Amino acid sequence: MPRHSRGFDTELAFAHLCKRDRKLGTWMKKIGSIAPDPRWHKSFDPVDALARAILYQQLSGKAAATIVGRVETAIGSDRFHCDTLGRIDDAALRVCGVSGNKALALRDLALRESRGEIPDLKRMSLMTEDDIVAALVPIRGIGRWTVEMMLMFRLGRPDVLPIDDLGIRKGAQRVDKLDAMPTPKELALLGERWGPYRTYASMYLWRIADAAAVAKTPTKRSQD
Repeated sequence: MPRHSRGFDTELAFAHLCKRDRKLGTWMKKIGSIAPDPRWHKSFDPVDALARAILYQQLSGKAAATIVGRVETAIGSDRFHCDTLGRIDDAALRVCGVSGNKALALRDLALRESRGEIPDLKRMSLMTEDDIVAALVPIRGIGRWTVEMMLMFRLGRPDVLPIDDLGIRKGAQRVDKLDAMPTPKELALLGERWGPYRTYASMYLWRIADAAAVAKTPTKRSQD
């Protein structure tokens, strides 16, 4: 079974995309090369990352960071997993600012980890992107988009296209000068020309969408 490396050659990806899609290539040359993400080569605990993704959902970065800090203090650890999450009850989670739905999601995550259902980094290195999605989306509060962000920014998989992401759809609309944003299905078809570097294309489409919105600061993504 082949092992998937973390990260990819961004210079090769840049040249490939510019050749395959001249419209996107024009934007890419204007923006310049996007450097490899340093997190591609840093070890991390998938369970901890998923717990943090749950806590950050539907909150501003500042508010979520405050809540995460409170929970870390309550459990006496900066790592979330079944053992440390077992140190805090639901009432204490509520005091920390964690909603009832998020508390249920954290409990489900911890239970699945205790059963060995959450693959670690070694197992993930032997799994395809679709297999990782299939393993993680049954967790309460974890959707496909959250897993795709992990695949892109933590695992460095080169060919991930989050077709439901609003920013990527807006970027694609601007690149192709479309009257309306492409639907997820339409974006999937458009994205076929970006393989096998759809992750790198997505990074540029976010930048293009941010530029269109005249954003003062880049939009924070999950796993940031």
